[in-house]
Amino acid sequence: MFKKNSIILLFGAVYILLTLYFVWNNQAYFSLASIGLIAVYAAIFYTDFTFLSIAFLTPLSINIEEYTQSFGLYIPTEPLLFGMMVLLLMMNIRKQLFPVEIWKNPIIWAVIFYVLWIFVTSITSSQSIISFKFLLARLWFMVPLLLYGPLVFQKAKNIRTFVWLYVIGMMIAIAYTLVVHASYGFGEKEGHWVMWPFFKDHTIYGAMVAFTVPMVFGLYFSKKHSPLIQAILLFFIVLNLFGLYFSYTRAAWLSVFAAVGVWALIHFRVKFSLLASATAIIGIALFFSWDAIQMDMARNKSEHTTEDFGKKLESATNVTTDASNLERLNRWSCAMSMFEDRPFFGYGPGTYSFEYARFQEPENLTIISTNFGDAGNAHSEYLGPMAEMGFMGLIAMLLIVTSIFYKGITLYYKWPETDSEMKTLILMMILSLVTYFVHAFLNNFLDTDKAAVPIWGFCACFIALEMRLNRANK
Repeated sequence: MFKKNSIILLFGAVYILLTLYFVWNNQAYFSLASIGLIAVYAAIFYTDFTFLSIAFLTPLSINIEEYTQSFGLYIPTEPLLFGMMVLLLMMNIRKQLFPVEIWKNPIIWAVIFYVLWIFVTSITSSQSIISFKFLLARLWFMVPLLLYGPLVFQKAKNIRTFVWLYVIGMMIAIAYTLVVHASYGFGEKEGHWVMWPFFKDHTIYGAMVAFTVPMVFGLYFSKKHSPLIQAILLFFIVLNLFGLYFSYTRAAWLSVFAAVGVWALIHFRVKFSLLASATAIIGIALFFSWDAIQMDMARNKSEHTTEDFGKKLESATNVTTDASNLERLNRWSCAMSMFEDRPFFGYGPGTYSFEYARFQEPENLTIISTNFGDAGNAHSEYLGPMAEMGFMGLIAMLLIVTSIFYKGITLYYKWPETDSEMKTLILMMILSLVTYFVHAFLNNFLDTDKAAVPIWGFCACFIALEMRLNRANK
């Protein structure tokens, strides 16, 4: 108790001195210093509370790159996650913190393989400093969420709290975006940036709005709520669907349809053999009719700039005049060329945006292409690692996705029917993850807190629930 009180007094003294200094110099930074000290204190003495609060803060975090024009850092989430990572590793050195059961989970195995391969390819990288920064950023997402998360989620109420806090944070971000968007008459062009400063653009905003759709439905149907909570959740559902529609993000809309399809497969317990047979038949049909499909796609002139829902969806297959689609094909072509040039180790984690310019073919350039290649990433969570970390990078990413859905779906089937609330929440998490990893064919956002926190957080929930199930069976 004496040691704890001494630390509190120390933080209090530092806080007062910093506040007096900044006030004396007529600077506003003292408020940031106050928040920082409070965050440090909370992380040390209320680690579980700090961990759960990150779920609420993630949709509302702001990238300081927009203001400093120097480096990207989402505050307050990334400093909190980095601080938690350091604190947890120090605590684990002193005393075994993480249960042995965590290390037996296939999700953790896949993630360890992924991180080790990032480390190897950072050594062989064309720009090692960038690659090791990439590795560090991945670690401060994964270590707190995947290793400490299962400890927090041993209590079922913490899983519900995590979901509720993230949903509330997203509802605030969606409401803000819709209000700003409404002031511009819900124009399609304005829909690309009205979510600023909480989200960089409509693509990541749309992805996370789609991610939230199964969550609000899951919360509503998980159990019988009081009339007030039911009304709030119905409002959230309507708000979420409005946010999804006015995100004007085709990939987000399609990912929600994909989640509905997966829900049907899980709900009706469609056998894997039947699913594999249907996939093979569809694949064969596409192969023999590919020429006709290409001709239809060439005739498709629908543009994504239209505000008509049907036409906008139809524009997803326009590879003739739609600049957004053509630029995505350009990025994918560059990723393939980078892979062919360095098939085993790749160019190094995080280096795509610095290397792809010279792999652009003149016939693939669009009106939004840049000769310097300074306009972003590979637009794929699968092709990006392949270009940056070679064939094994793609394998590592596929192993993570496979392990997540294997453990999630098997956990759903094994979970007792008597606990219908948690069973519904497990299904909700699976469907939310479906929306992201379907969207991931067209975009990649795991390098941001917006996607990393909920995705790795749900993985931690699966790990914690499996540990709980195994202990109950024993």
